[in-house]
Amino acid sequence: MAPPTAIHPGRSDVMKQLEGAVAEKLDGLKPVRHQWQPSDLLPDLAAEDWRERVQALRAAAQGLSDEVLVVLVGDTITEEALPSYLAALNRQHGLLDKTGDADNPWARWSRWWTAEENRHGDVLTRFLYLSGRVNMREMEISTQYLLRNGMNMMEGRDPYKTFVYTAFQERATKISHTNCGRLAEAAGTSALRKICYSIATDEGQHESAYKLFMKKIFELDPAEALLAFRDIMKLKISMPARLMDGEGERALFDPYAVTAERIGVYTALDYAKILEHLVGHWGVADLPGVTGEAAAAQDYLCGLAPRLLKMAERYQSRKRARPKAKFSWIFERVA
Repeated sequence: MAPPTAIHPGRSDVMKQLEGAVAEKLDGLKPVRHQWQPSDLLPDLAAEDWRERVQALRAAAQGLSDEVLVVLVGDTITEEALPSYLAALNRQHGLLDKTGDADNPWARWSRWWTAEENRHGDVLTRFLYLSGRVNMREMEISTQYLLRNGMNMMEGRDPYKTFVYTAFQERATKISHTNCGRLAEAAGTSALRKICYSIATDEGQHESAYKLFMKKIFELDPAEALLAFRDIMKLKISMPARLMDGEGERALFDPYAVTAERIGVYTALDYAKILEHLVGHWGVADLPGVTGEAAAAQDYLCGLAPRLLKMAERYQSRKRARPKAKFSWIFERVA
């Protein structure tokens, strides 16, 4: 079911009131020249010993299991679909970057966020290329499919729903990359460990920003914030890469998601715990003075996380019991 497109008239006013908080967030960010770049985390091909550095990376990458490689490829494809995510931000009421270089705080934020995120796909793609462990052309085909197919947050151009979604997804990607880093460390692949933890740190900072924006919305417009939160959770938070499959070709997204569940990178339990965290962080249970539909939404949200936590183990067991699949990304091996 398509989400409604009608937006409550107060949304734009609230977005305007939040511009000061957004500007303050931007002023506190680390300058670009002092941030990490993909080349900081990979062998320097301009160095005299570049062959030895690449050979050391390739040797360490042999310790990665096929399951970890599949999840890394899926995560990389997700990060590489950045144009779709920027387009989604720029569709929102009150957040438009009308000229492409507008100087208002919301436009500056969306471009800054995009610039930071851009490094993630770059560094993961280069690592996988140098590792020699994956079929790069098949990965590139999946990336092109995802960009062509797009993504739909089911937010209906509603900035409140967008910030619920982004806060949830940034925390989810932080968890996913942290767990990939843990698996890389266990496999003795130090370069990948540094990459994953660097990305996870970025995702954590972005999570903090989107949680802050939504917390301000709860303070300014609690009833509408509750309804937006409820609507997004009823539709369910879908993974950004869910449209990576090409028509008439073997489906890869679902087996990738099952593999991530099986090896503990991102699980149904993580989903439930993220919801539990956001409900607590935004003080949903303690919002005063809400009545009617908003109060019902408050009750729904406070009861949803406990229900999902109870269901998570059963859901995980079902998914982990599914048969392994062949992946073109790893030369038709089964994972």
